Amino acid sequence: MMMSRLLAAILAALLIAPAAATDAELAKLARASGTPDIPGLKIVWLAPWGDVRSAHSWRNIIVHQTEGPAGSARGGAAEQSKNPTRRGVTVWVETDGTVYWAVAENLVPTHGDGANRNDNKYIDNRPTYRQVVRDNSIGVEFAGNYPDVAAGPTEAQVAAWKILVQVLRARYDIPLDRVYAHNWIDYKDARYCEGCWLATLARTWGE
Repeated sequence: MMMSRLLAAILAALLIAPAAATDAELAKLARASGTPDIPGLKIVWLAPWGDVRSAHSWRNIIVHQTEGPAGSARGGAAEQSKNPTRRGVTVWVETDGTVYWAVAENLVPTHGDGANRNDNKYIDNRPTYRQVVRDNSIGVEFAGNYPDVAAGPTEAQVAAWKILVQVLRARYDIPLDRVYAHNWIDYKDARYCEGCWLATLARTWGE
């Protein structure tokens, strides 16, 4: 089940090209204020963008998975928007590819576990140990890996992520090598590697 879902997601990323903006157009949209329409993305704006110069100084992106069922991103984002600094993230992605921007850019949700991983199991943890933390990292949460926590992302999530990660990197000037899976930087559930596939895809897609 997991392999077939991952294979489908790979094919979607490689073969199915959504109506996306050019790099220049996307870069311009990524620096906008308000609730811009970004080609290829369906975004529900629970918190609109402000002036990017007033946004929190995000230096990293951490990819999370909710261990929640399909449909749970909407509810999670709604609760996050009511209490922005609670445990959770700024951006939530539903299994159908809908992106929920839940938290204003100048607020910091509670996510991550302090970058406590230092075993170099997935990546070199010397530049991440106790350094890639909630205060400098914007979090993106993908729903749908329940009841099978090892289930990969859906085709729609992968297609949305391919554009979303470009938007986040362009808006906050985040280098490609600063996109991290939660499991890469924190000790997590041994049953699966949280966020690893999506973070790997982002780095594989490149600039």
